[in-house]
Amino acid sequence: MKRVLVTGSSRGIGKAIADALAAEGYQVVTHSVRSGGTDLQFDIADRAAAKAALEADIAANGPYYGVVLNAGVNRDNAFPAMEDEEWDKVIDTDLTGFYNVLKPCVMPMVSARIKGRIIALSSVSGIAGNRGQVNYSAAKAGIIGAVKALAVELAKRGITVNAIAPGVIETEMVDSIIPEAIDEVKKAIPMRRFGKPSEIASLVSYLLSDGAAYLTRQVISVNGGMF
Repeated sequence: MKRVLVTGSSRGIGKAIADALAAEGYQVVTHSVRSGGTDLQFDIADRAAAKAALEADIAANGPYYGVVLNAGVNRDNAFPAMEDEEWDKVIDTDLTGFYNVLKPCVMPMVSARIKGRIIALSSVSGIAGNRGQVNYSAAKAGIIGAVKALAVELAKRGITVNAIAPGVIETEMVDSIIPEAIDEVKKAIPMRRFGKPSEIASLVSYLLSDGAAYLTRQVISVNGGMF
């Protein structure tokens, strides 16, 4: 059975991904910062904690076939008012977390000659930028650059590396939009609706499949036609 790690899988998009993959027969290794209901608990911004937890799991159960980098945070604020902590928290978690999680996972995958899959969640903000999200946009754009470079390094190993850039998806993040602004946000989306977590999960499922073995170094936007 193929093992797939899904970070940030206790809620929202991550939970939808974990549930969909489990239903398809993958052995899903779930993760959260502190939820006791997941297999692994650590802060992806904490390099030592991530390394210890992941190396222990790989030693006990073997390398992962797939890694889905979903965990992340946002701390939105206009740039002139942004606090140092708001910048650091987002960069340390969303961008440096990419390194902290993948570094312990890649060499075991390579050594075992697994033609695996790495999928990172970026964002529409990482492609187009967004008001009040200079920190988040920077981190998500950085993920795109990292994905493209890592895909080149791992291509000859048969390991694909891709990014998914969701638009506005029905999660707790959307709940923070003030009700009177929701209609305006939807007007910016040609499909006039928000996406569903299941629509991201279905793409992850495809990218993990044998049929996606020749698809790498790509950024796939799921945004209802925003651009």
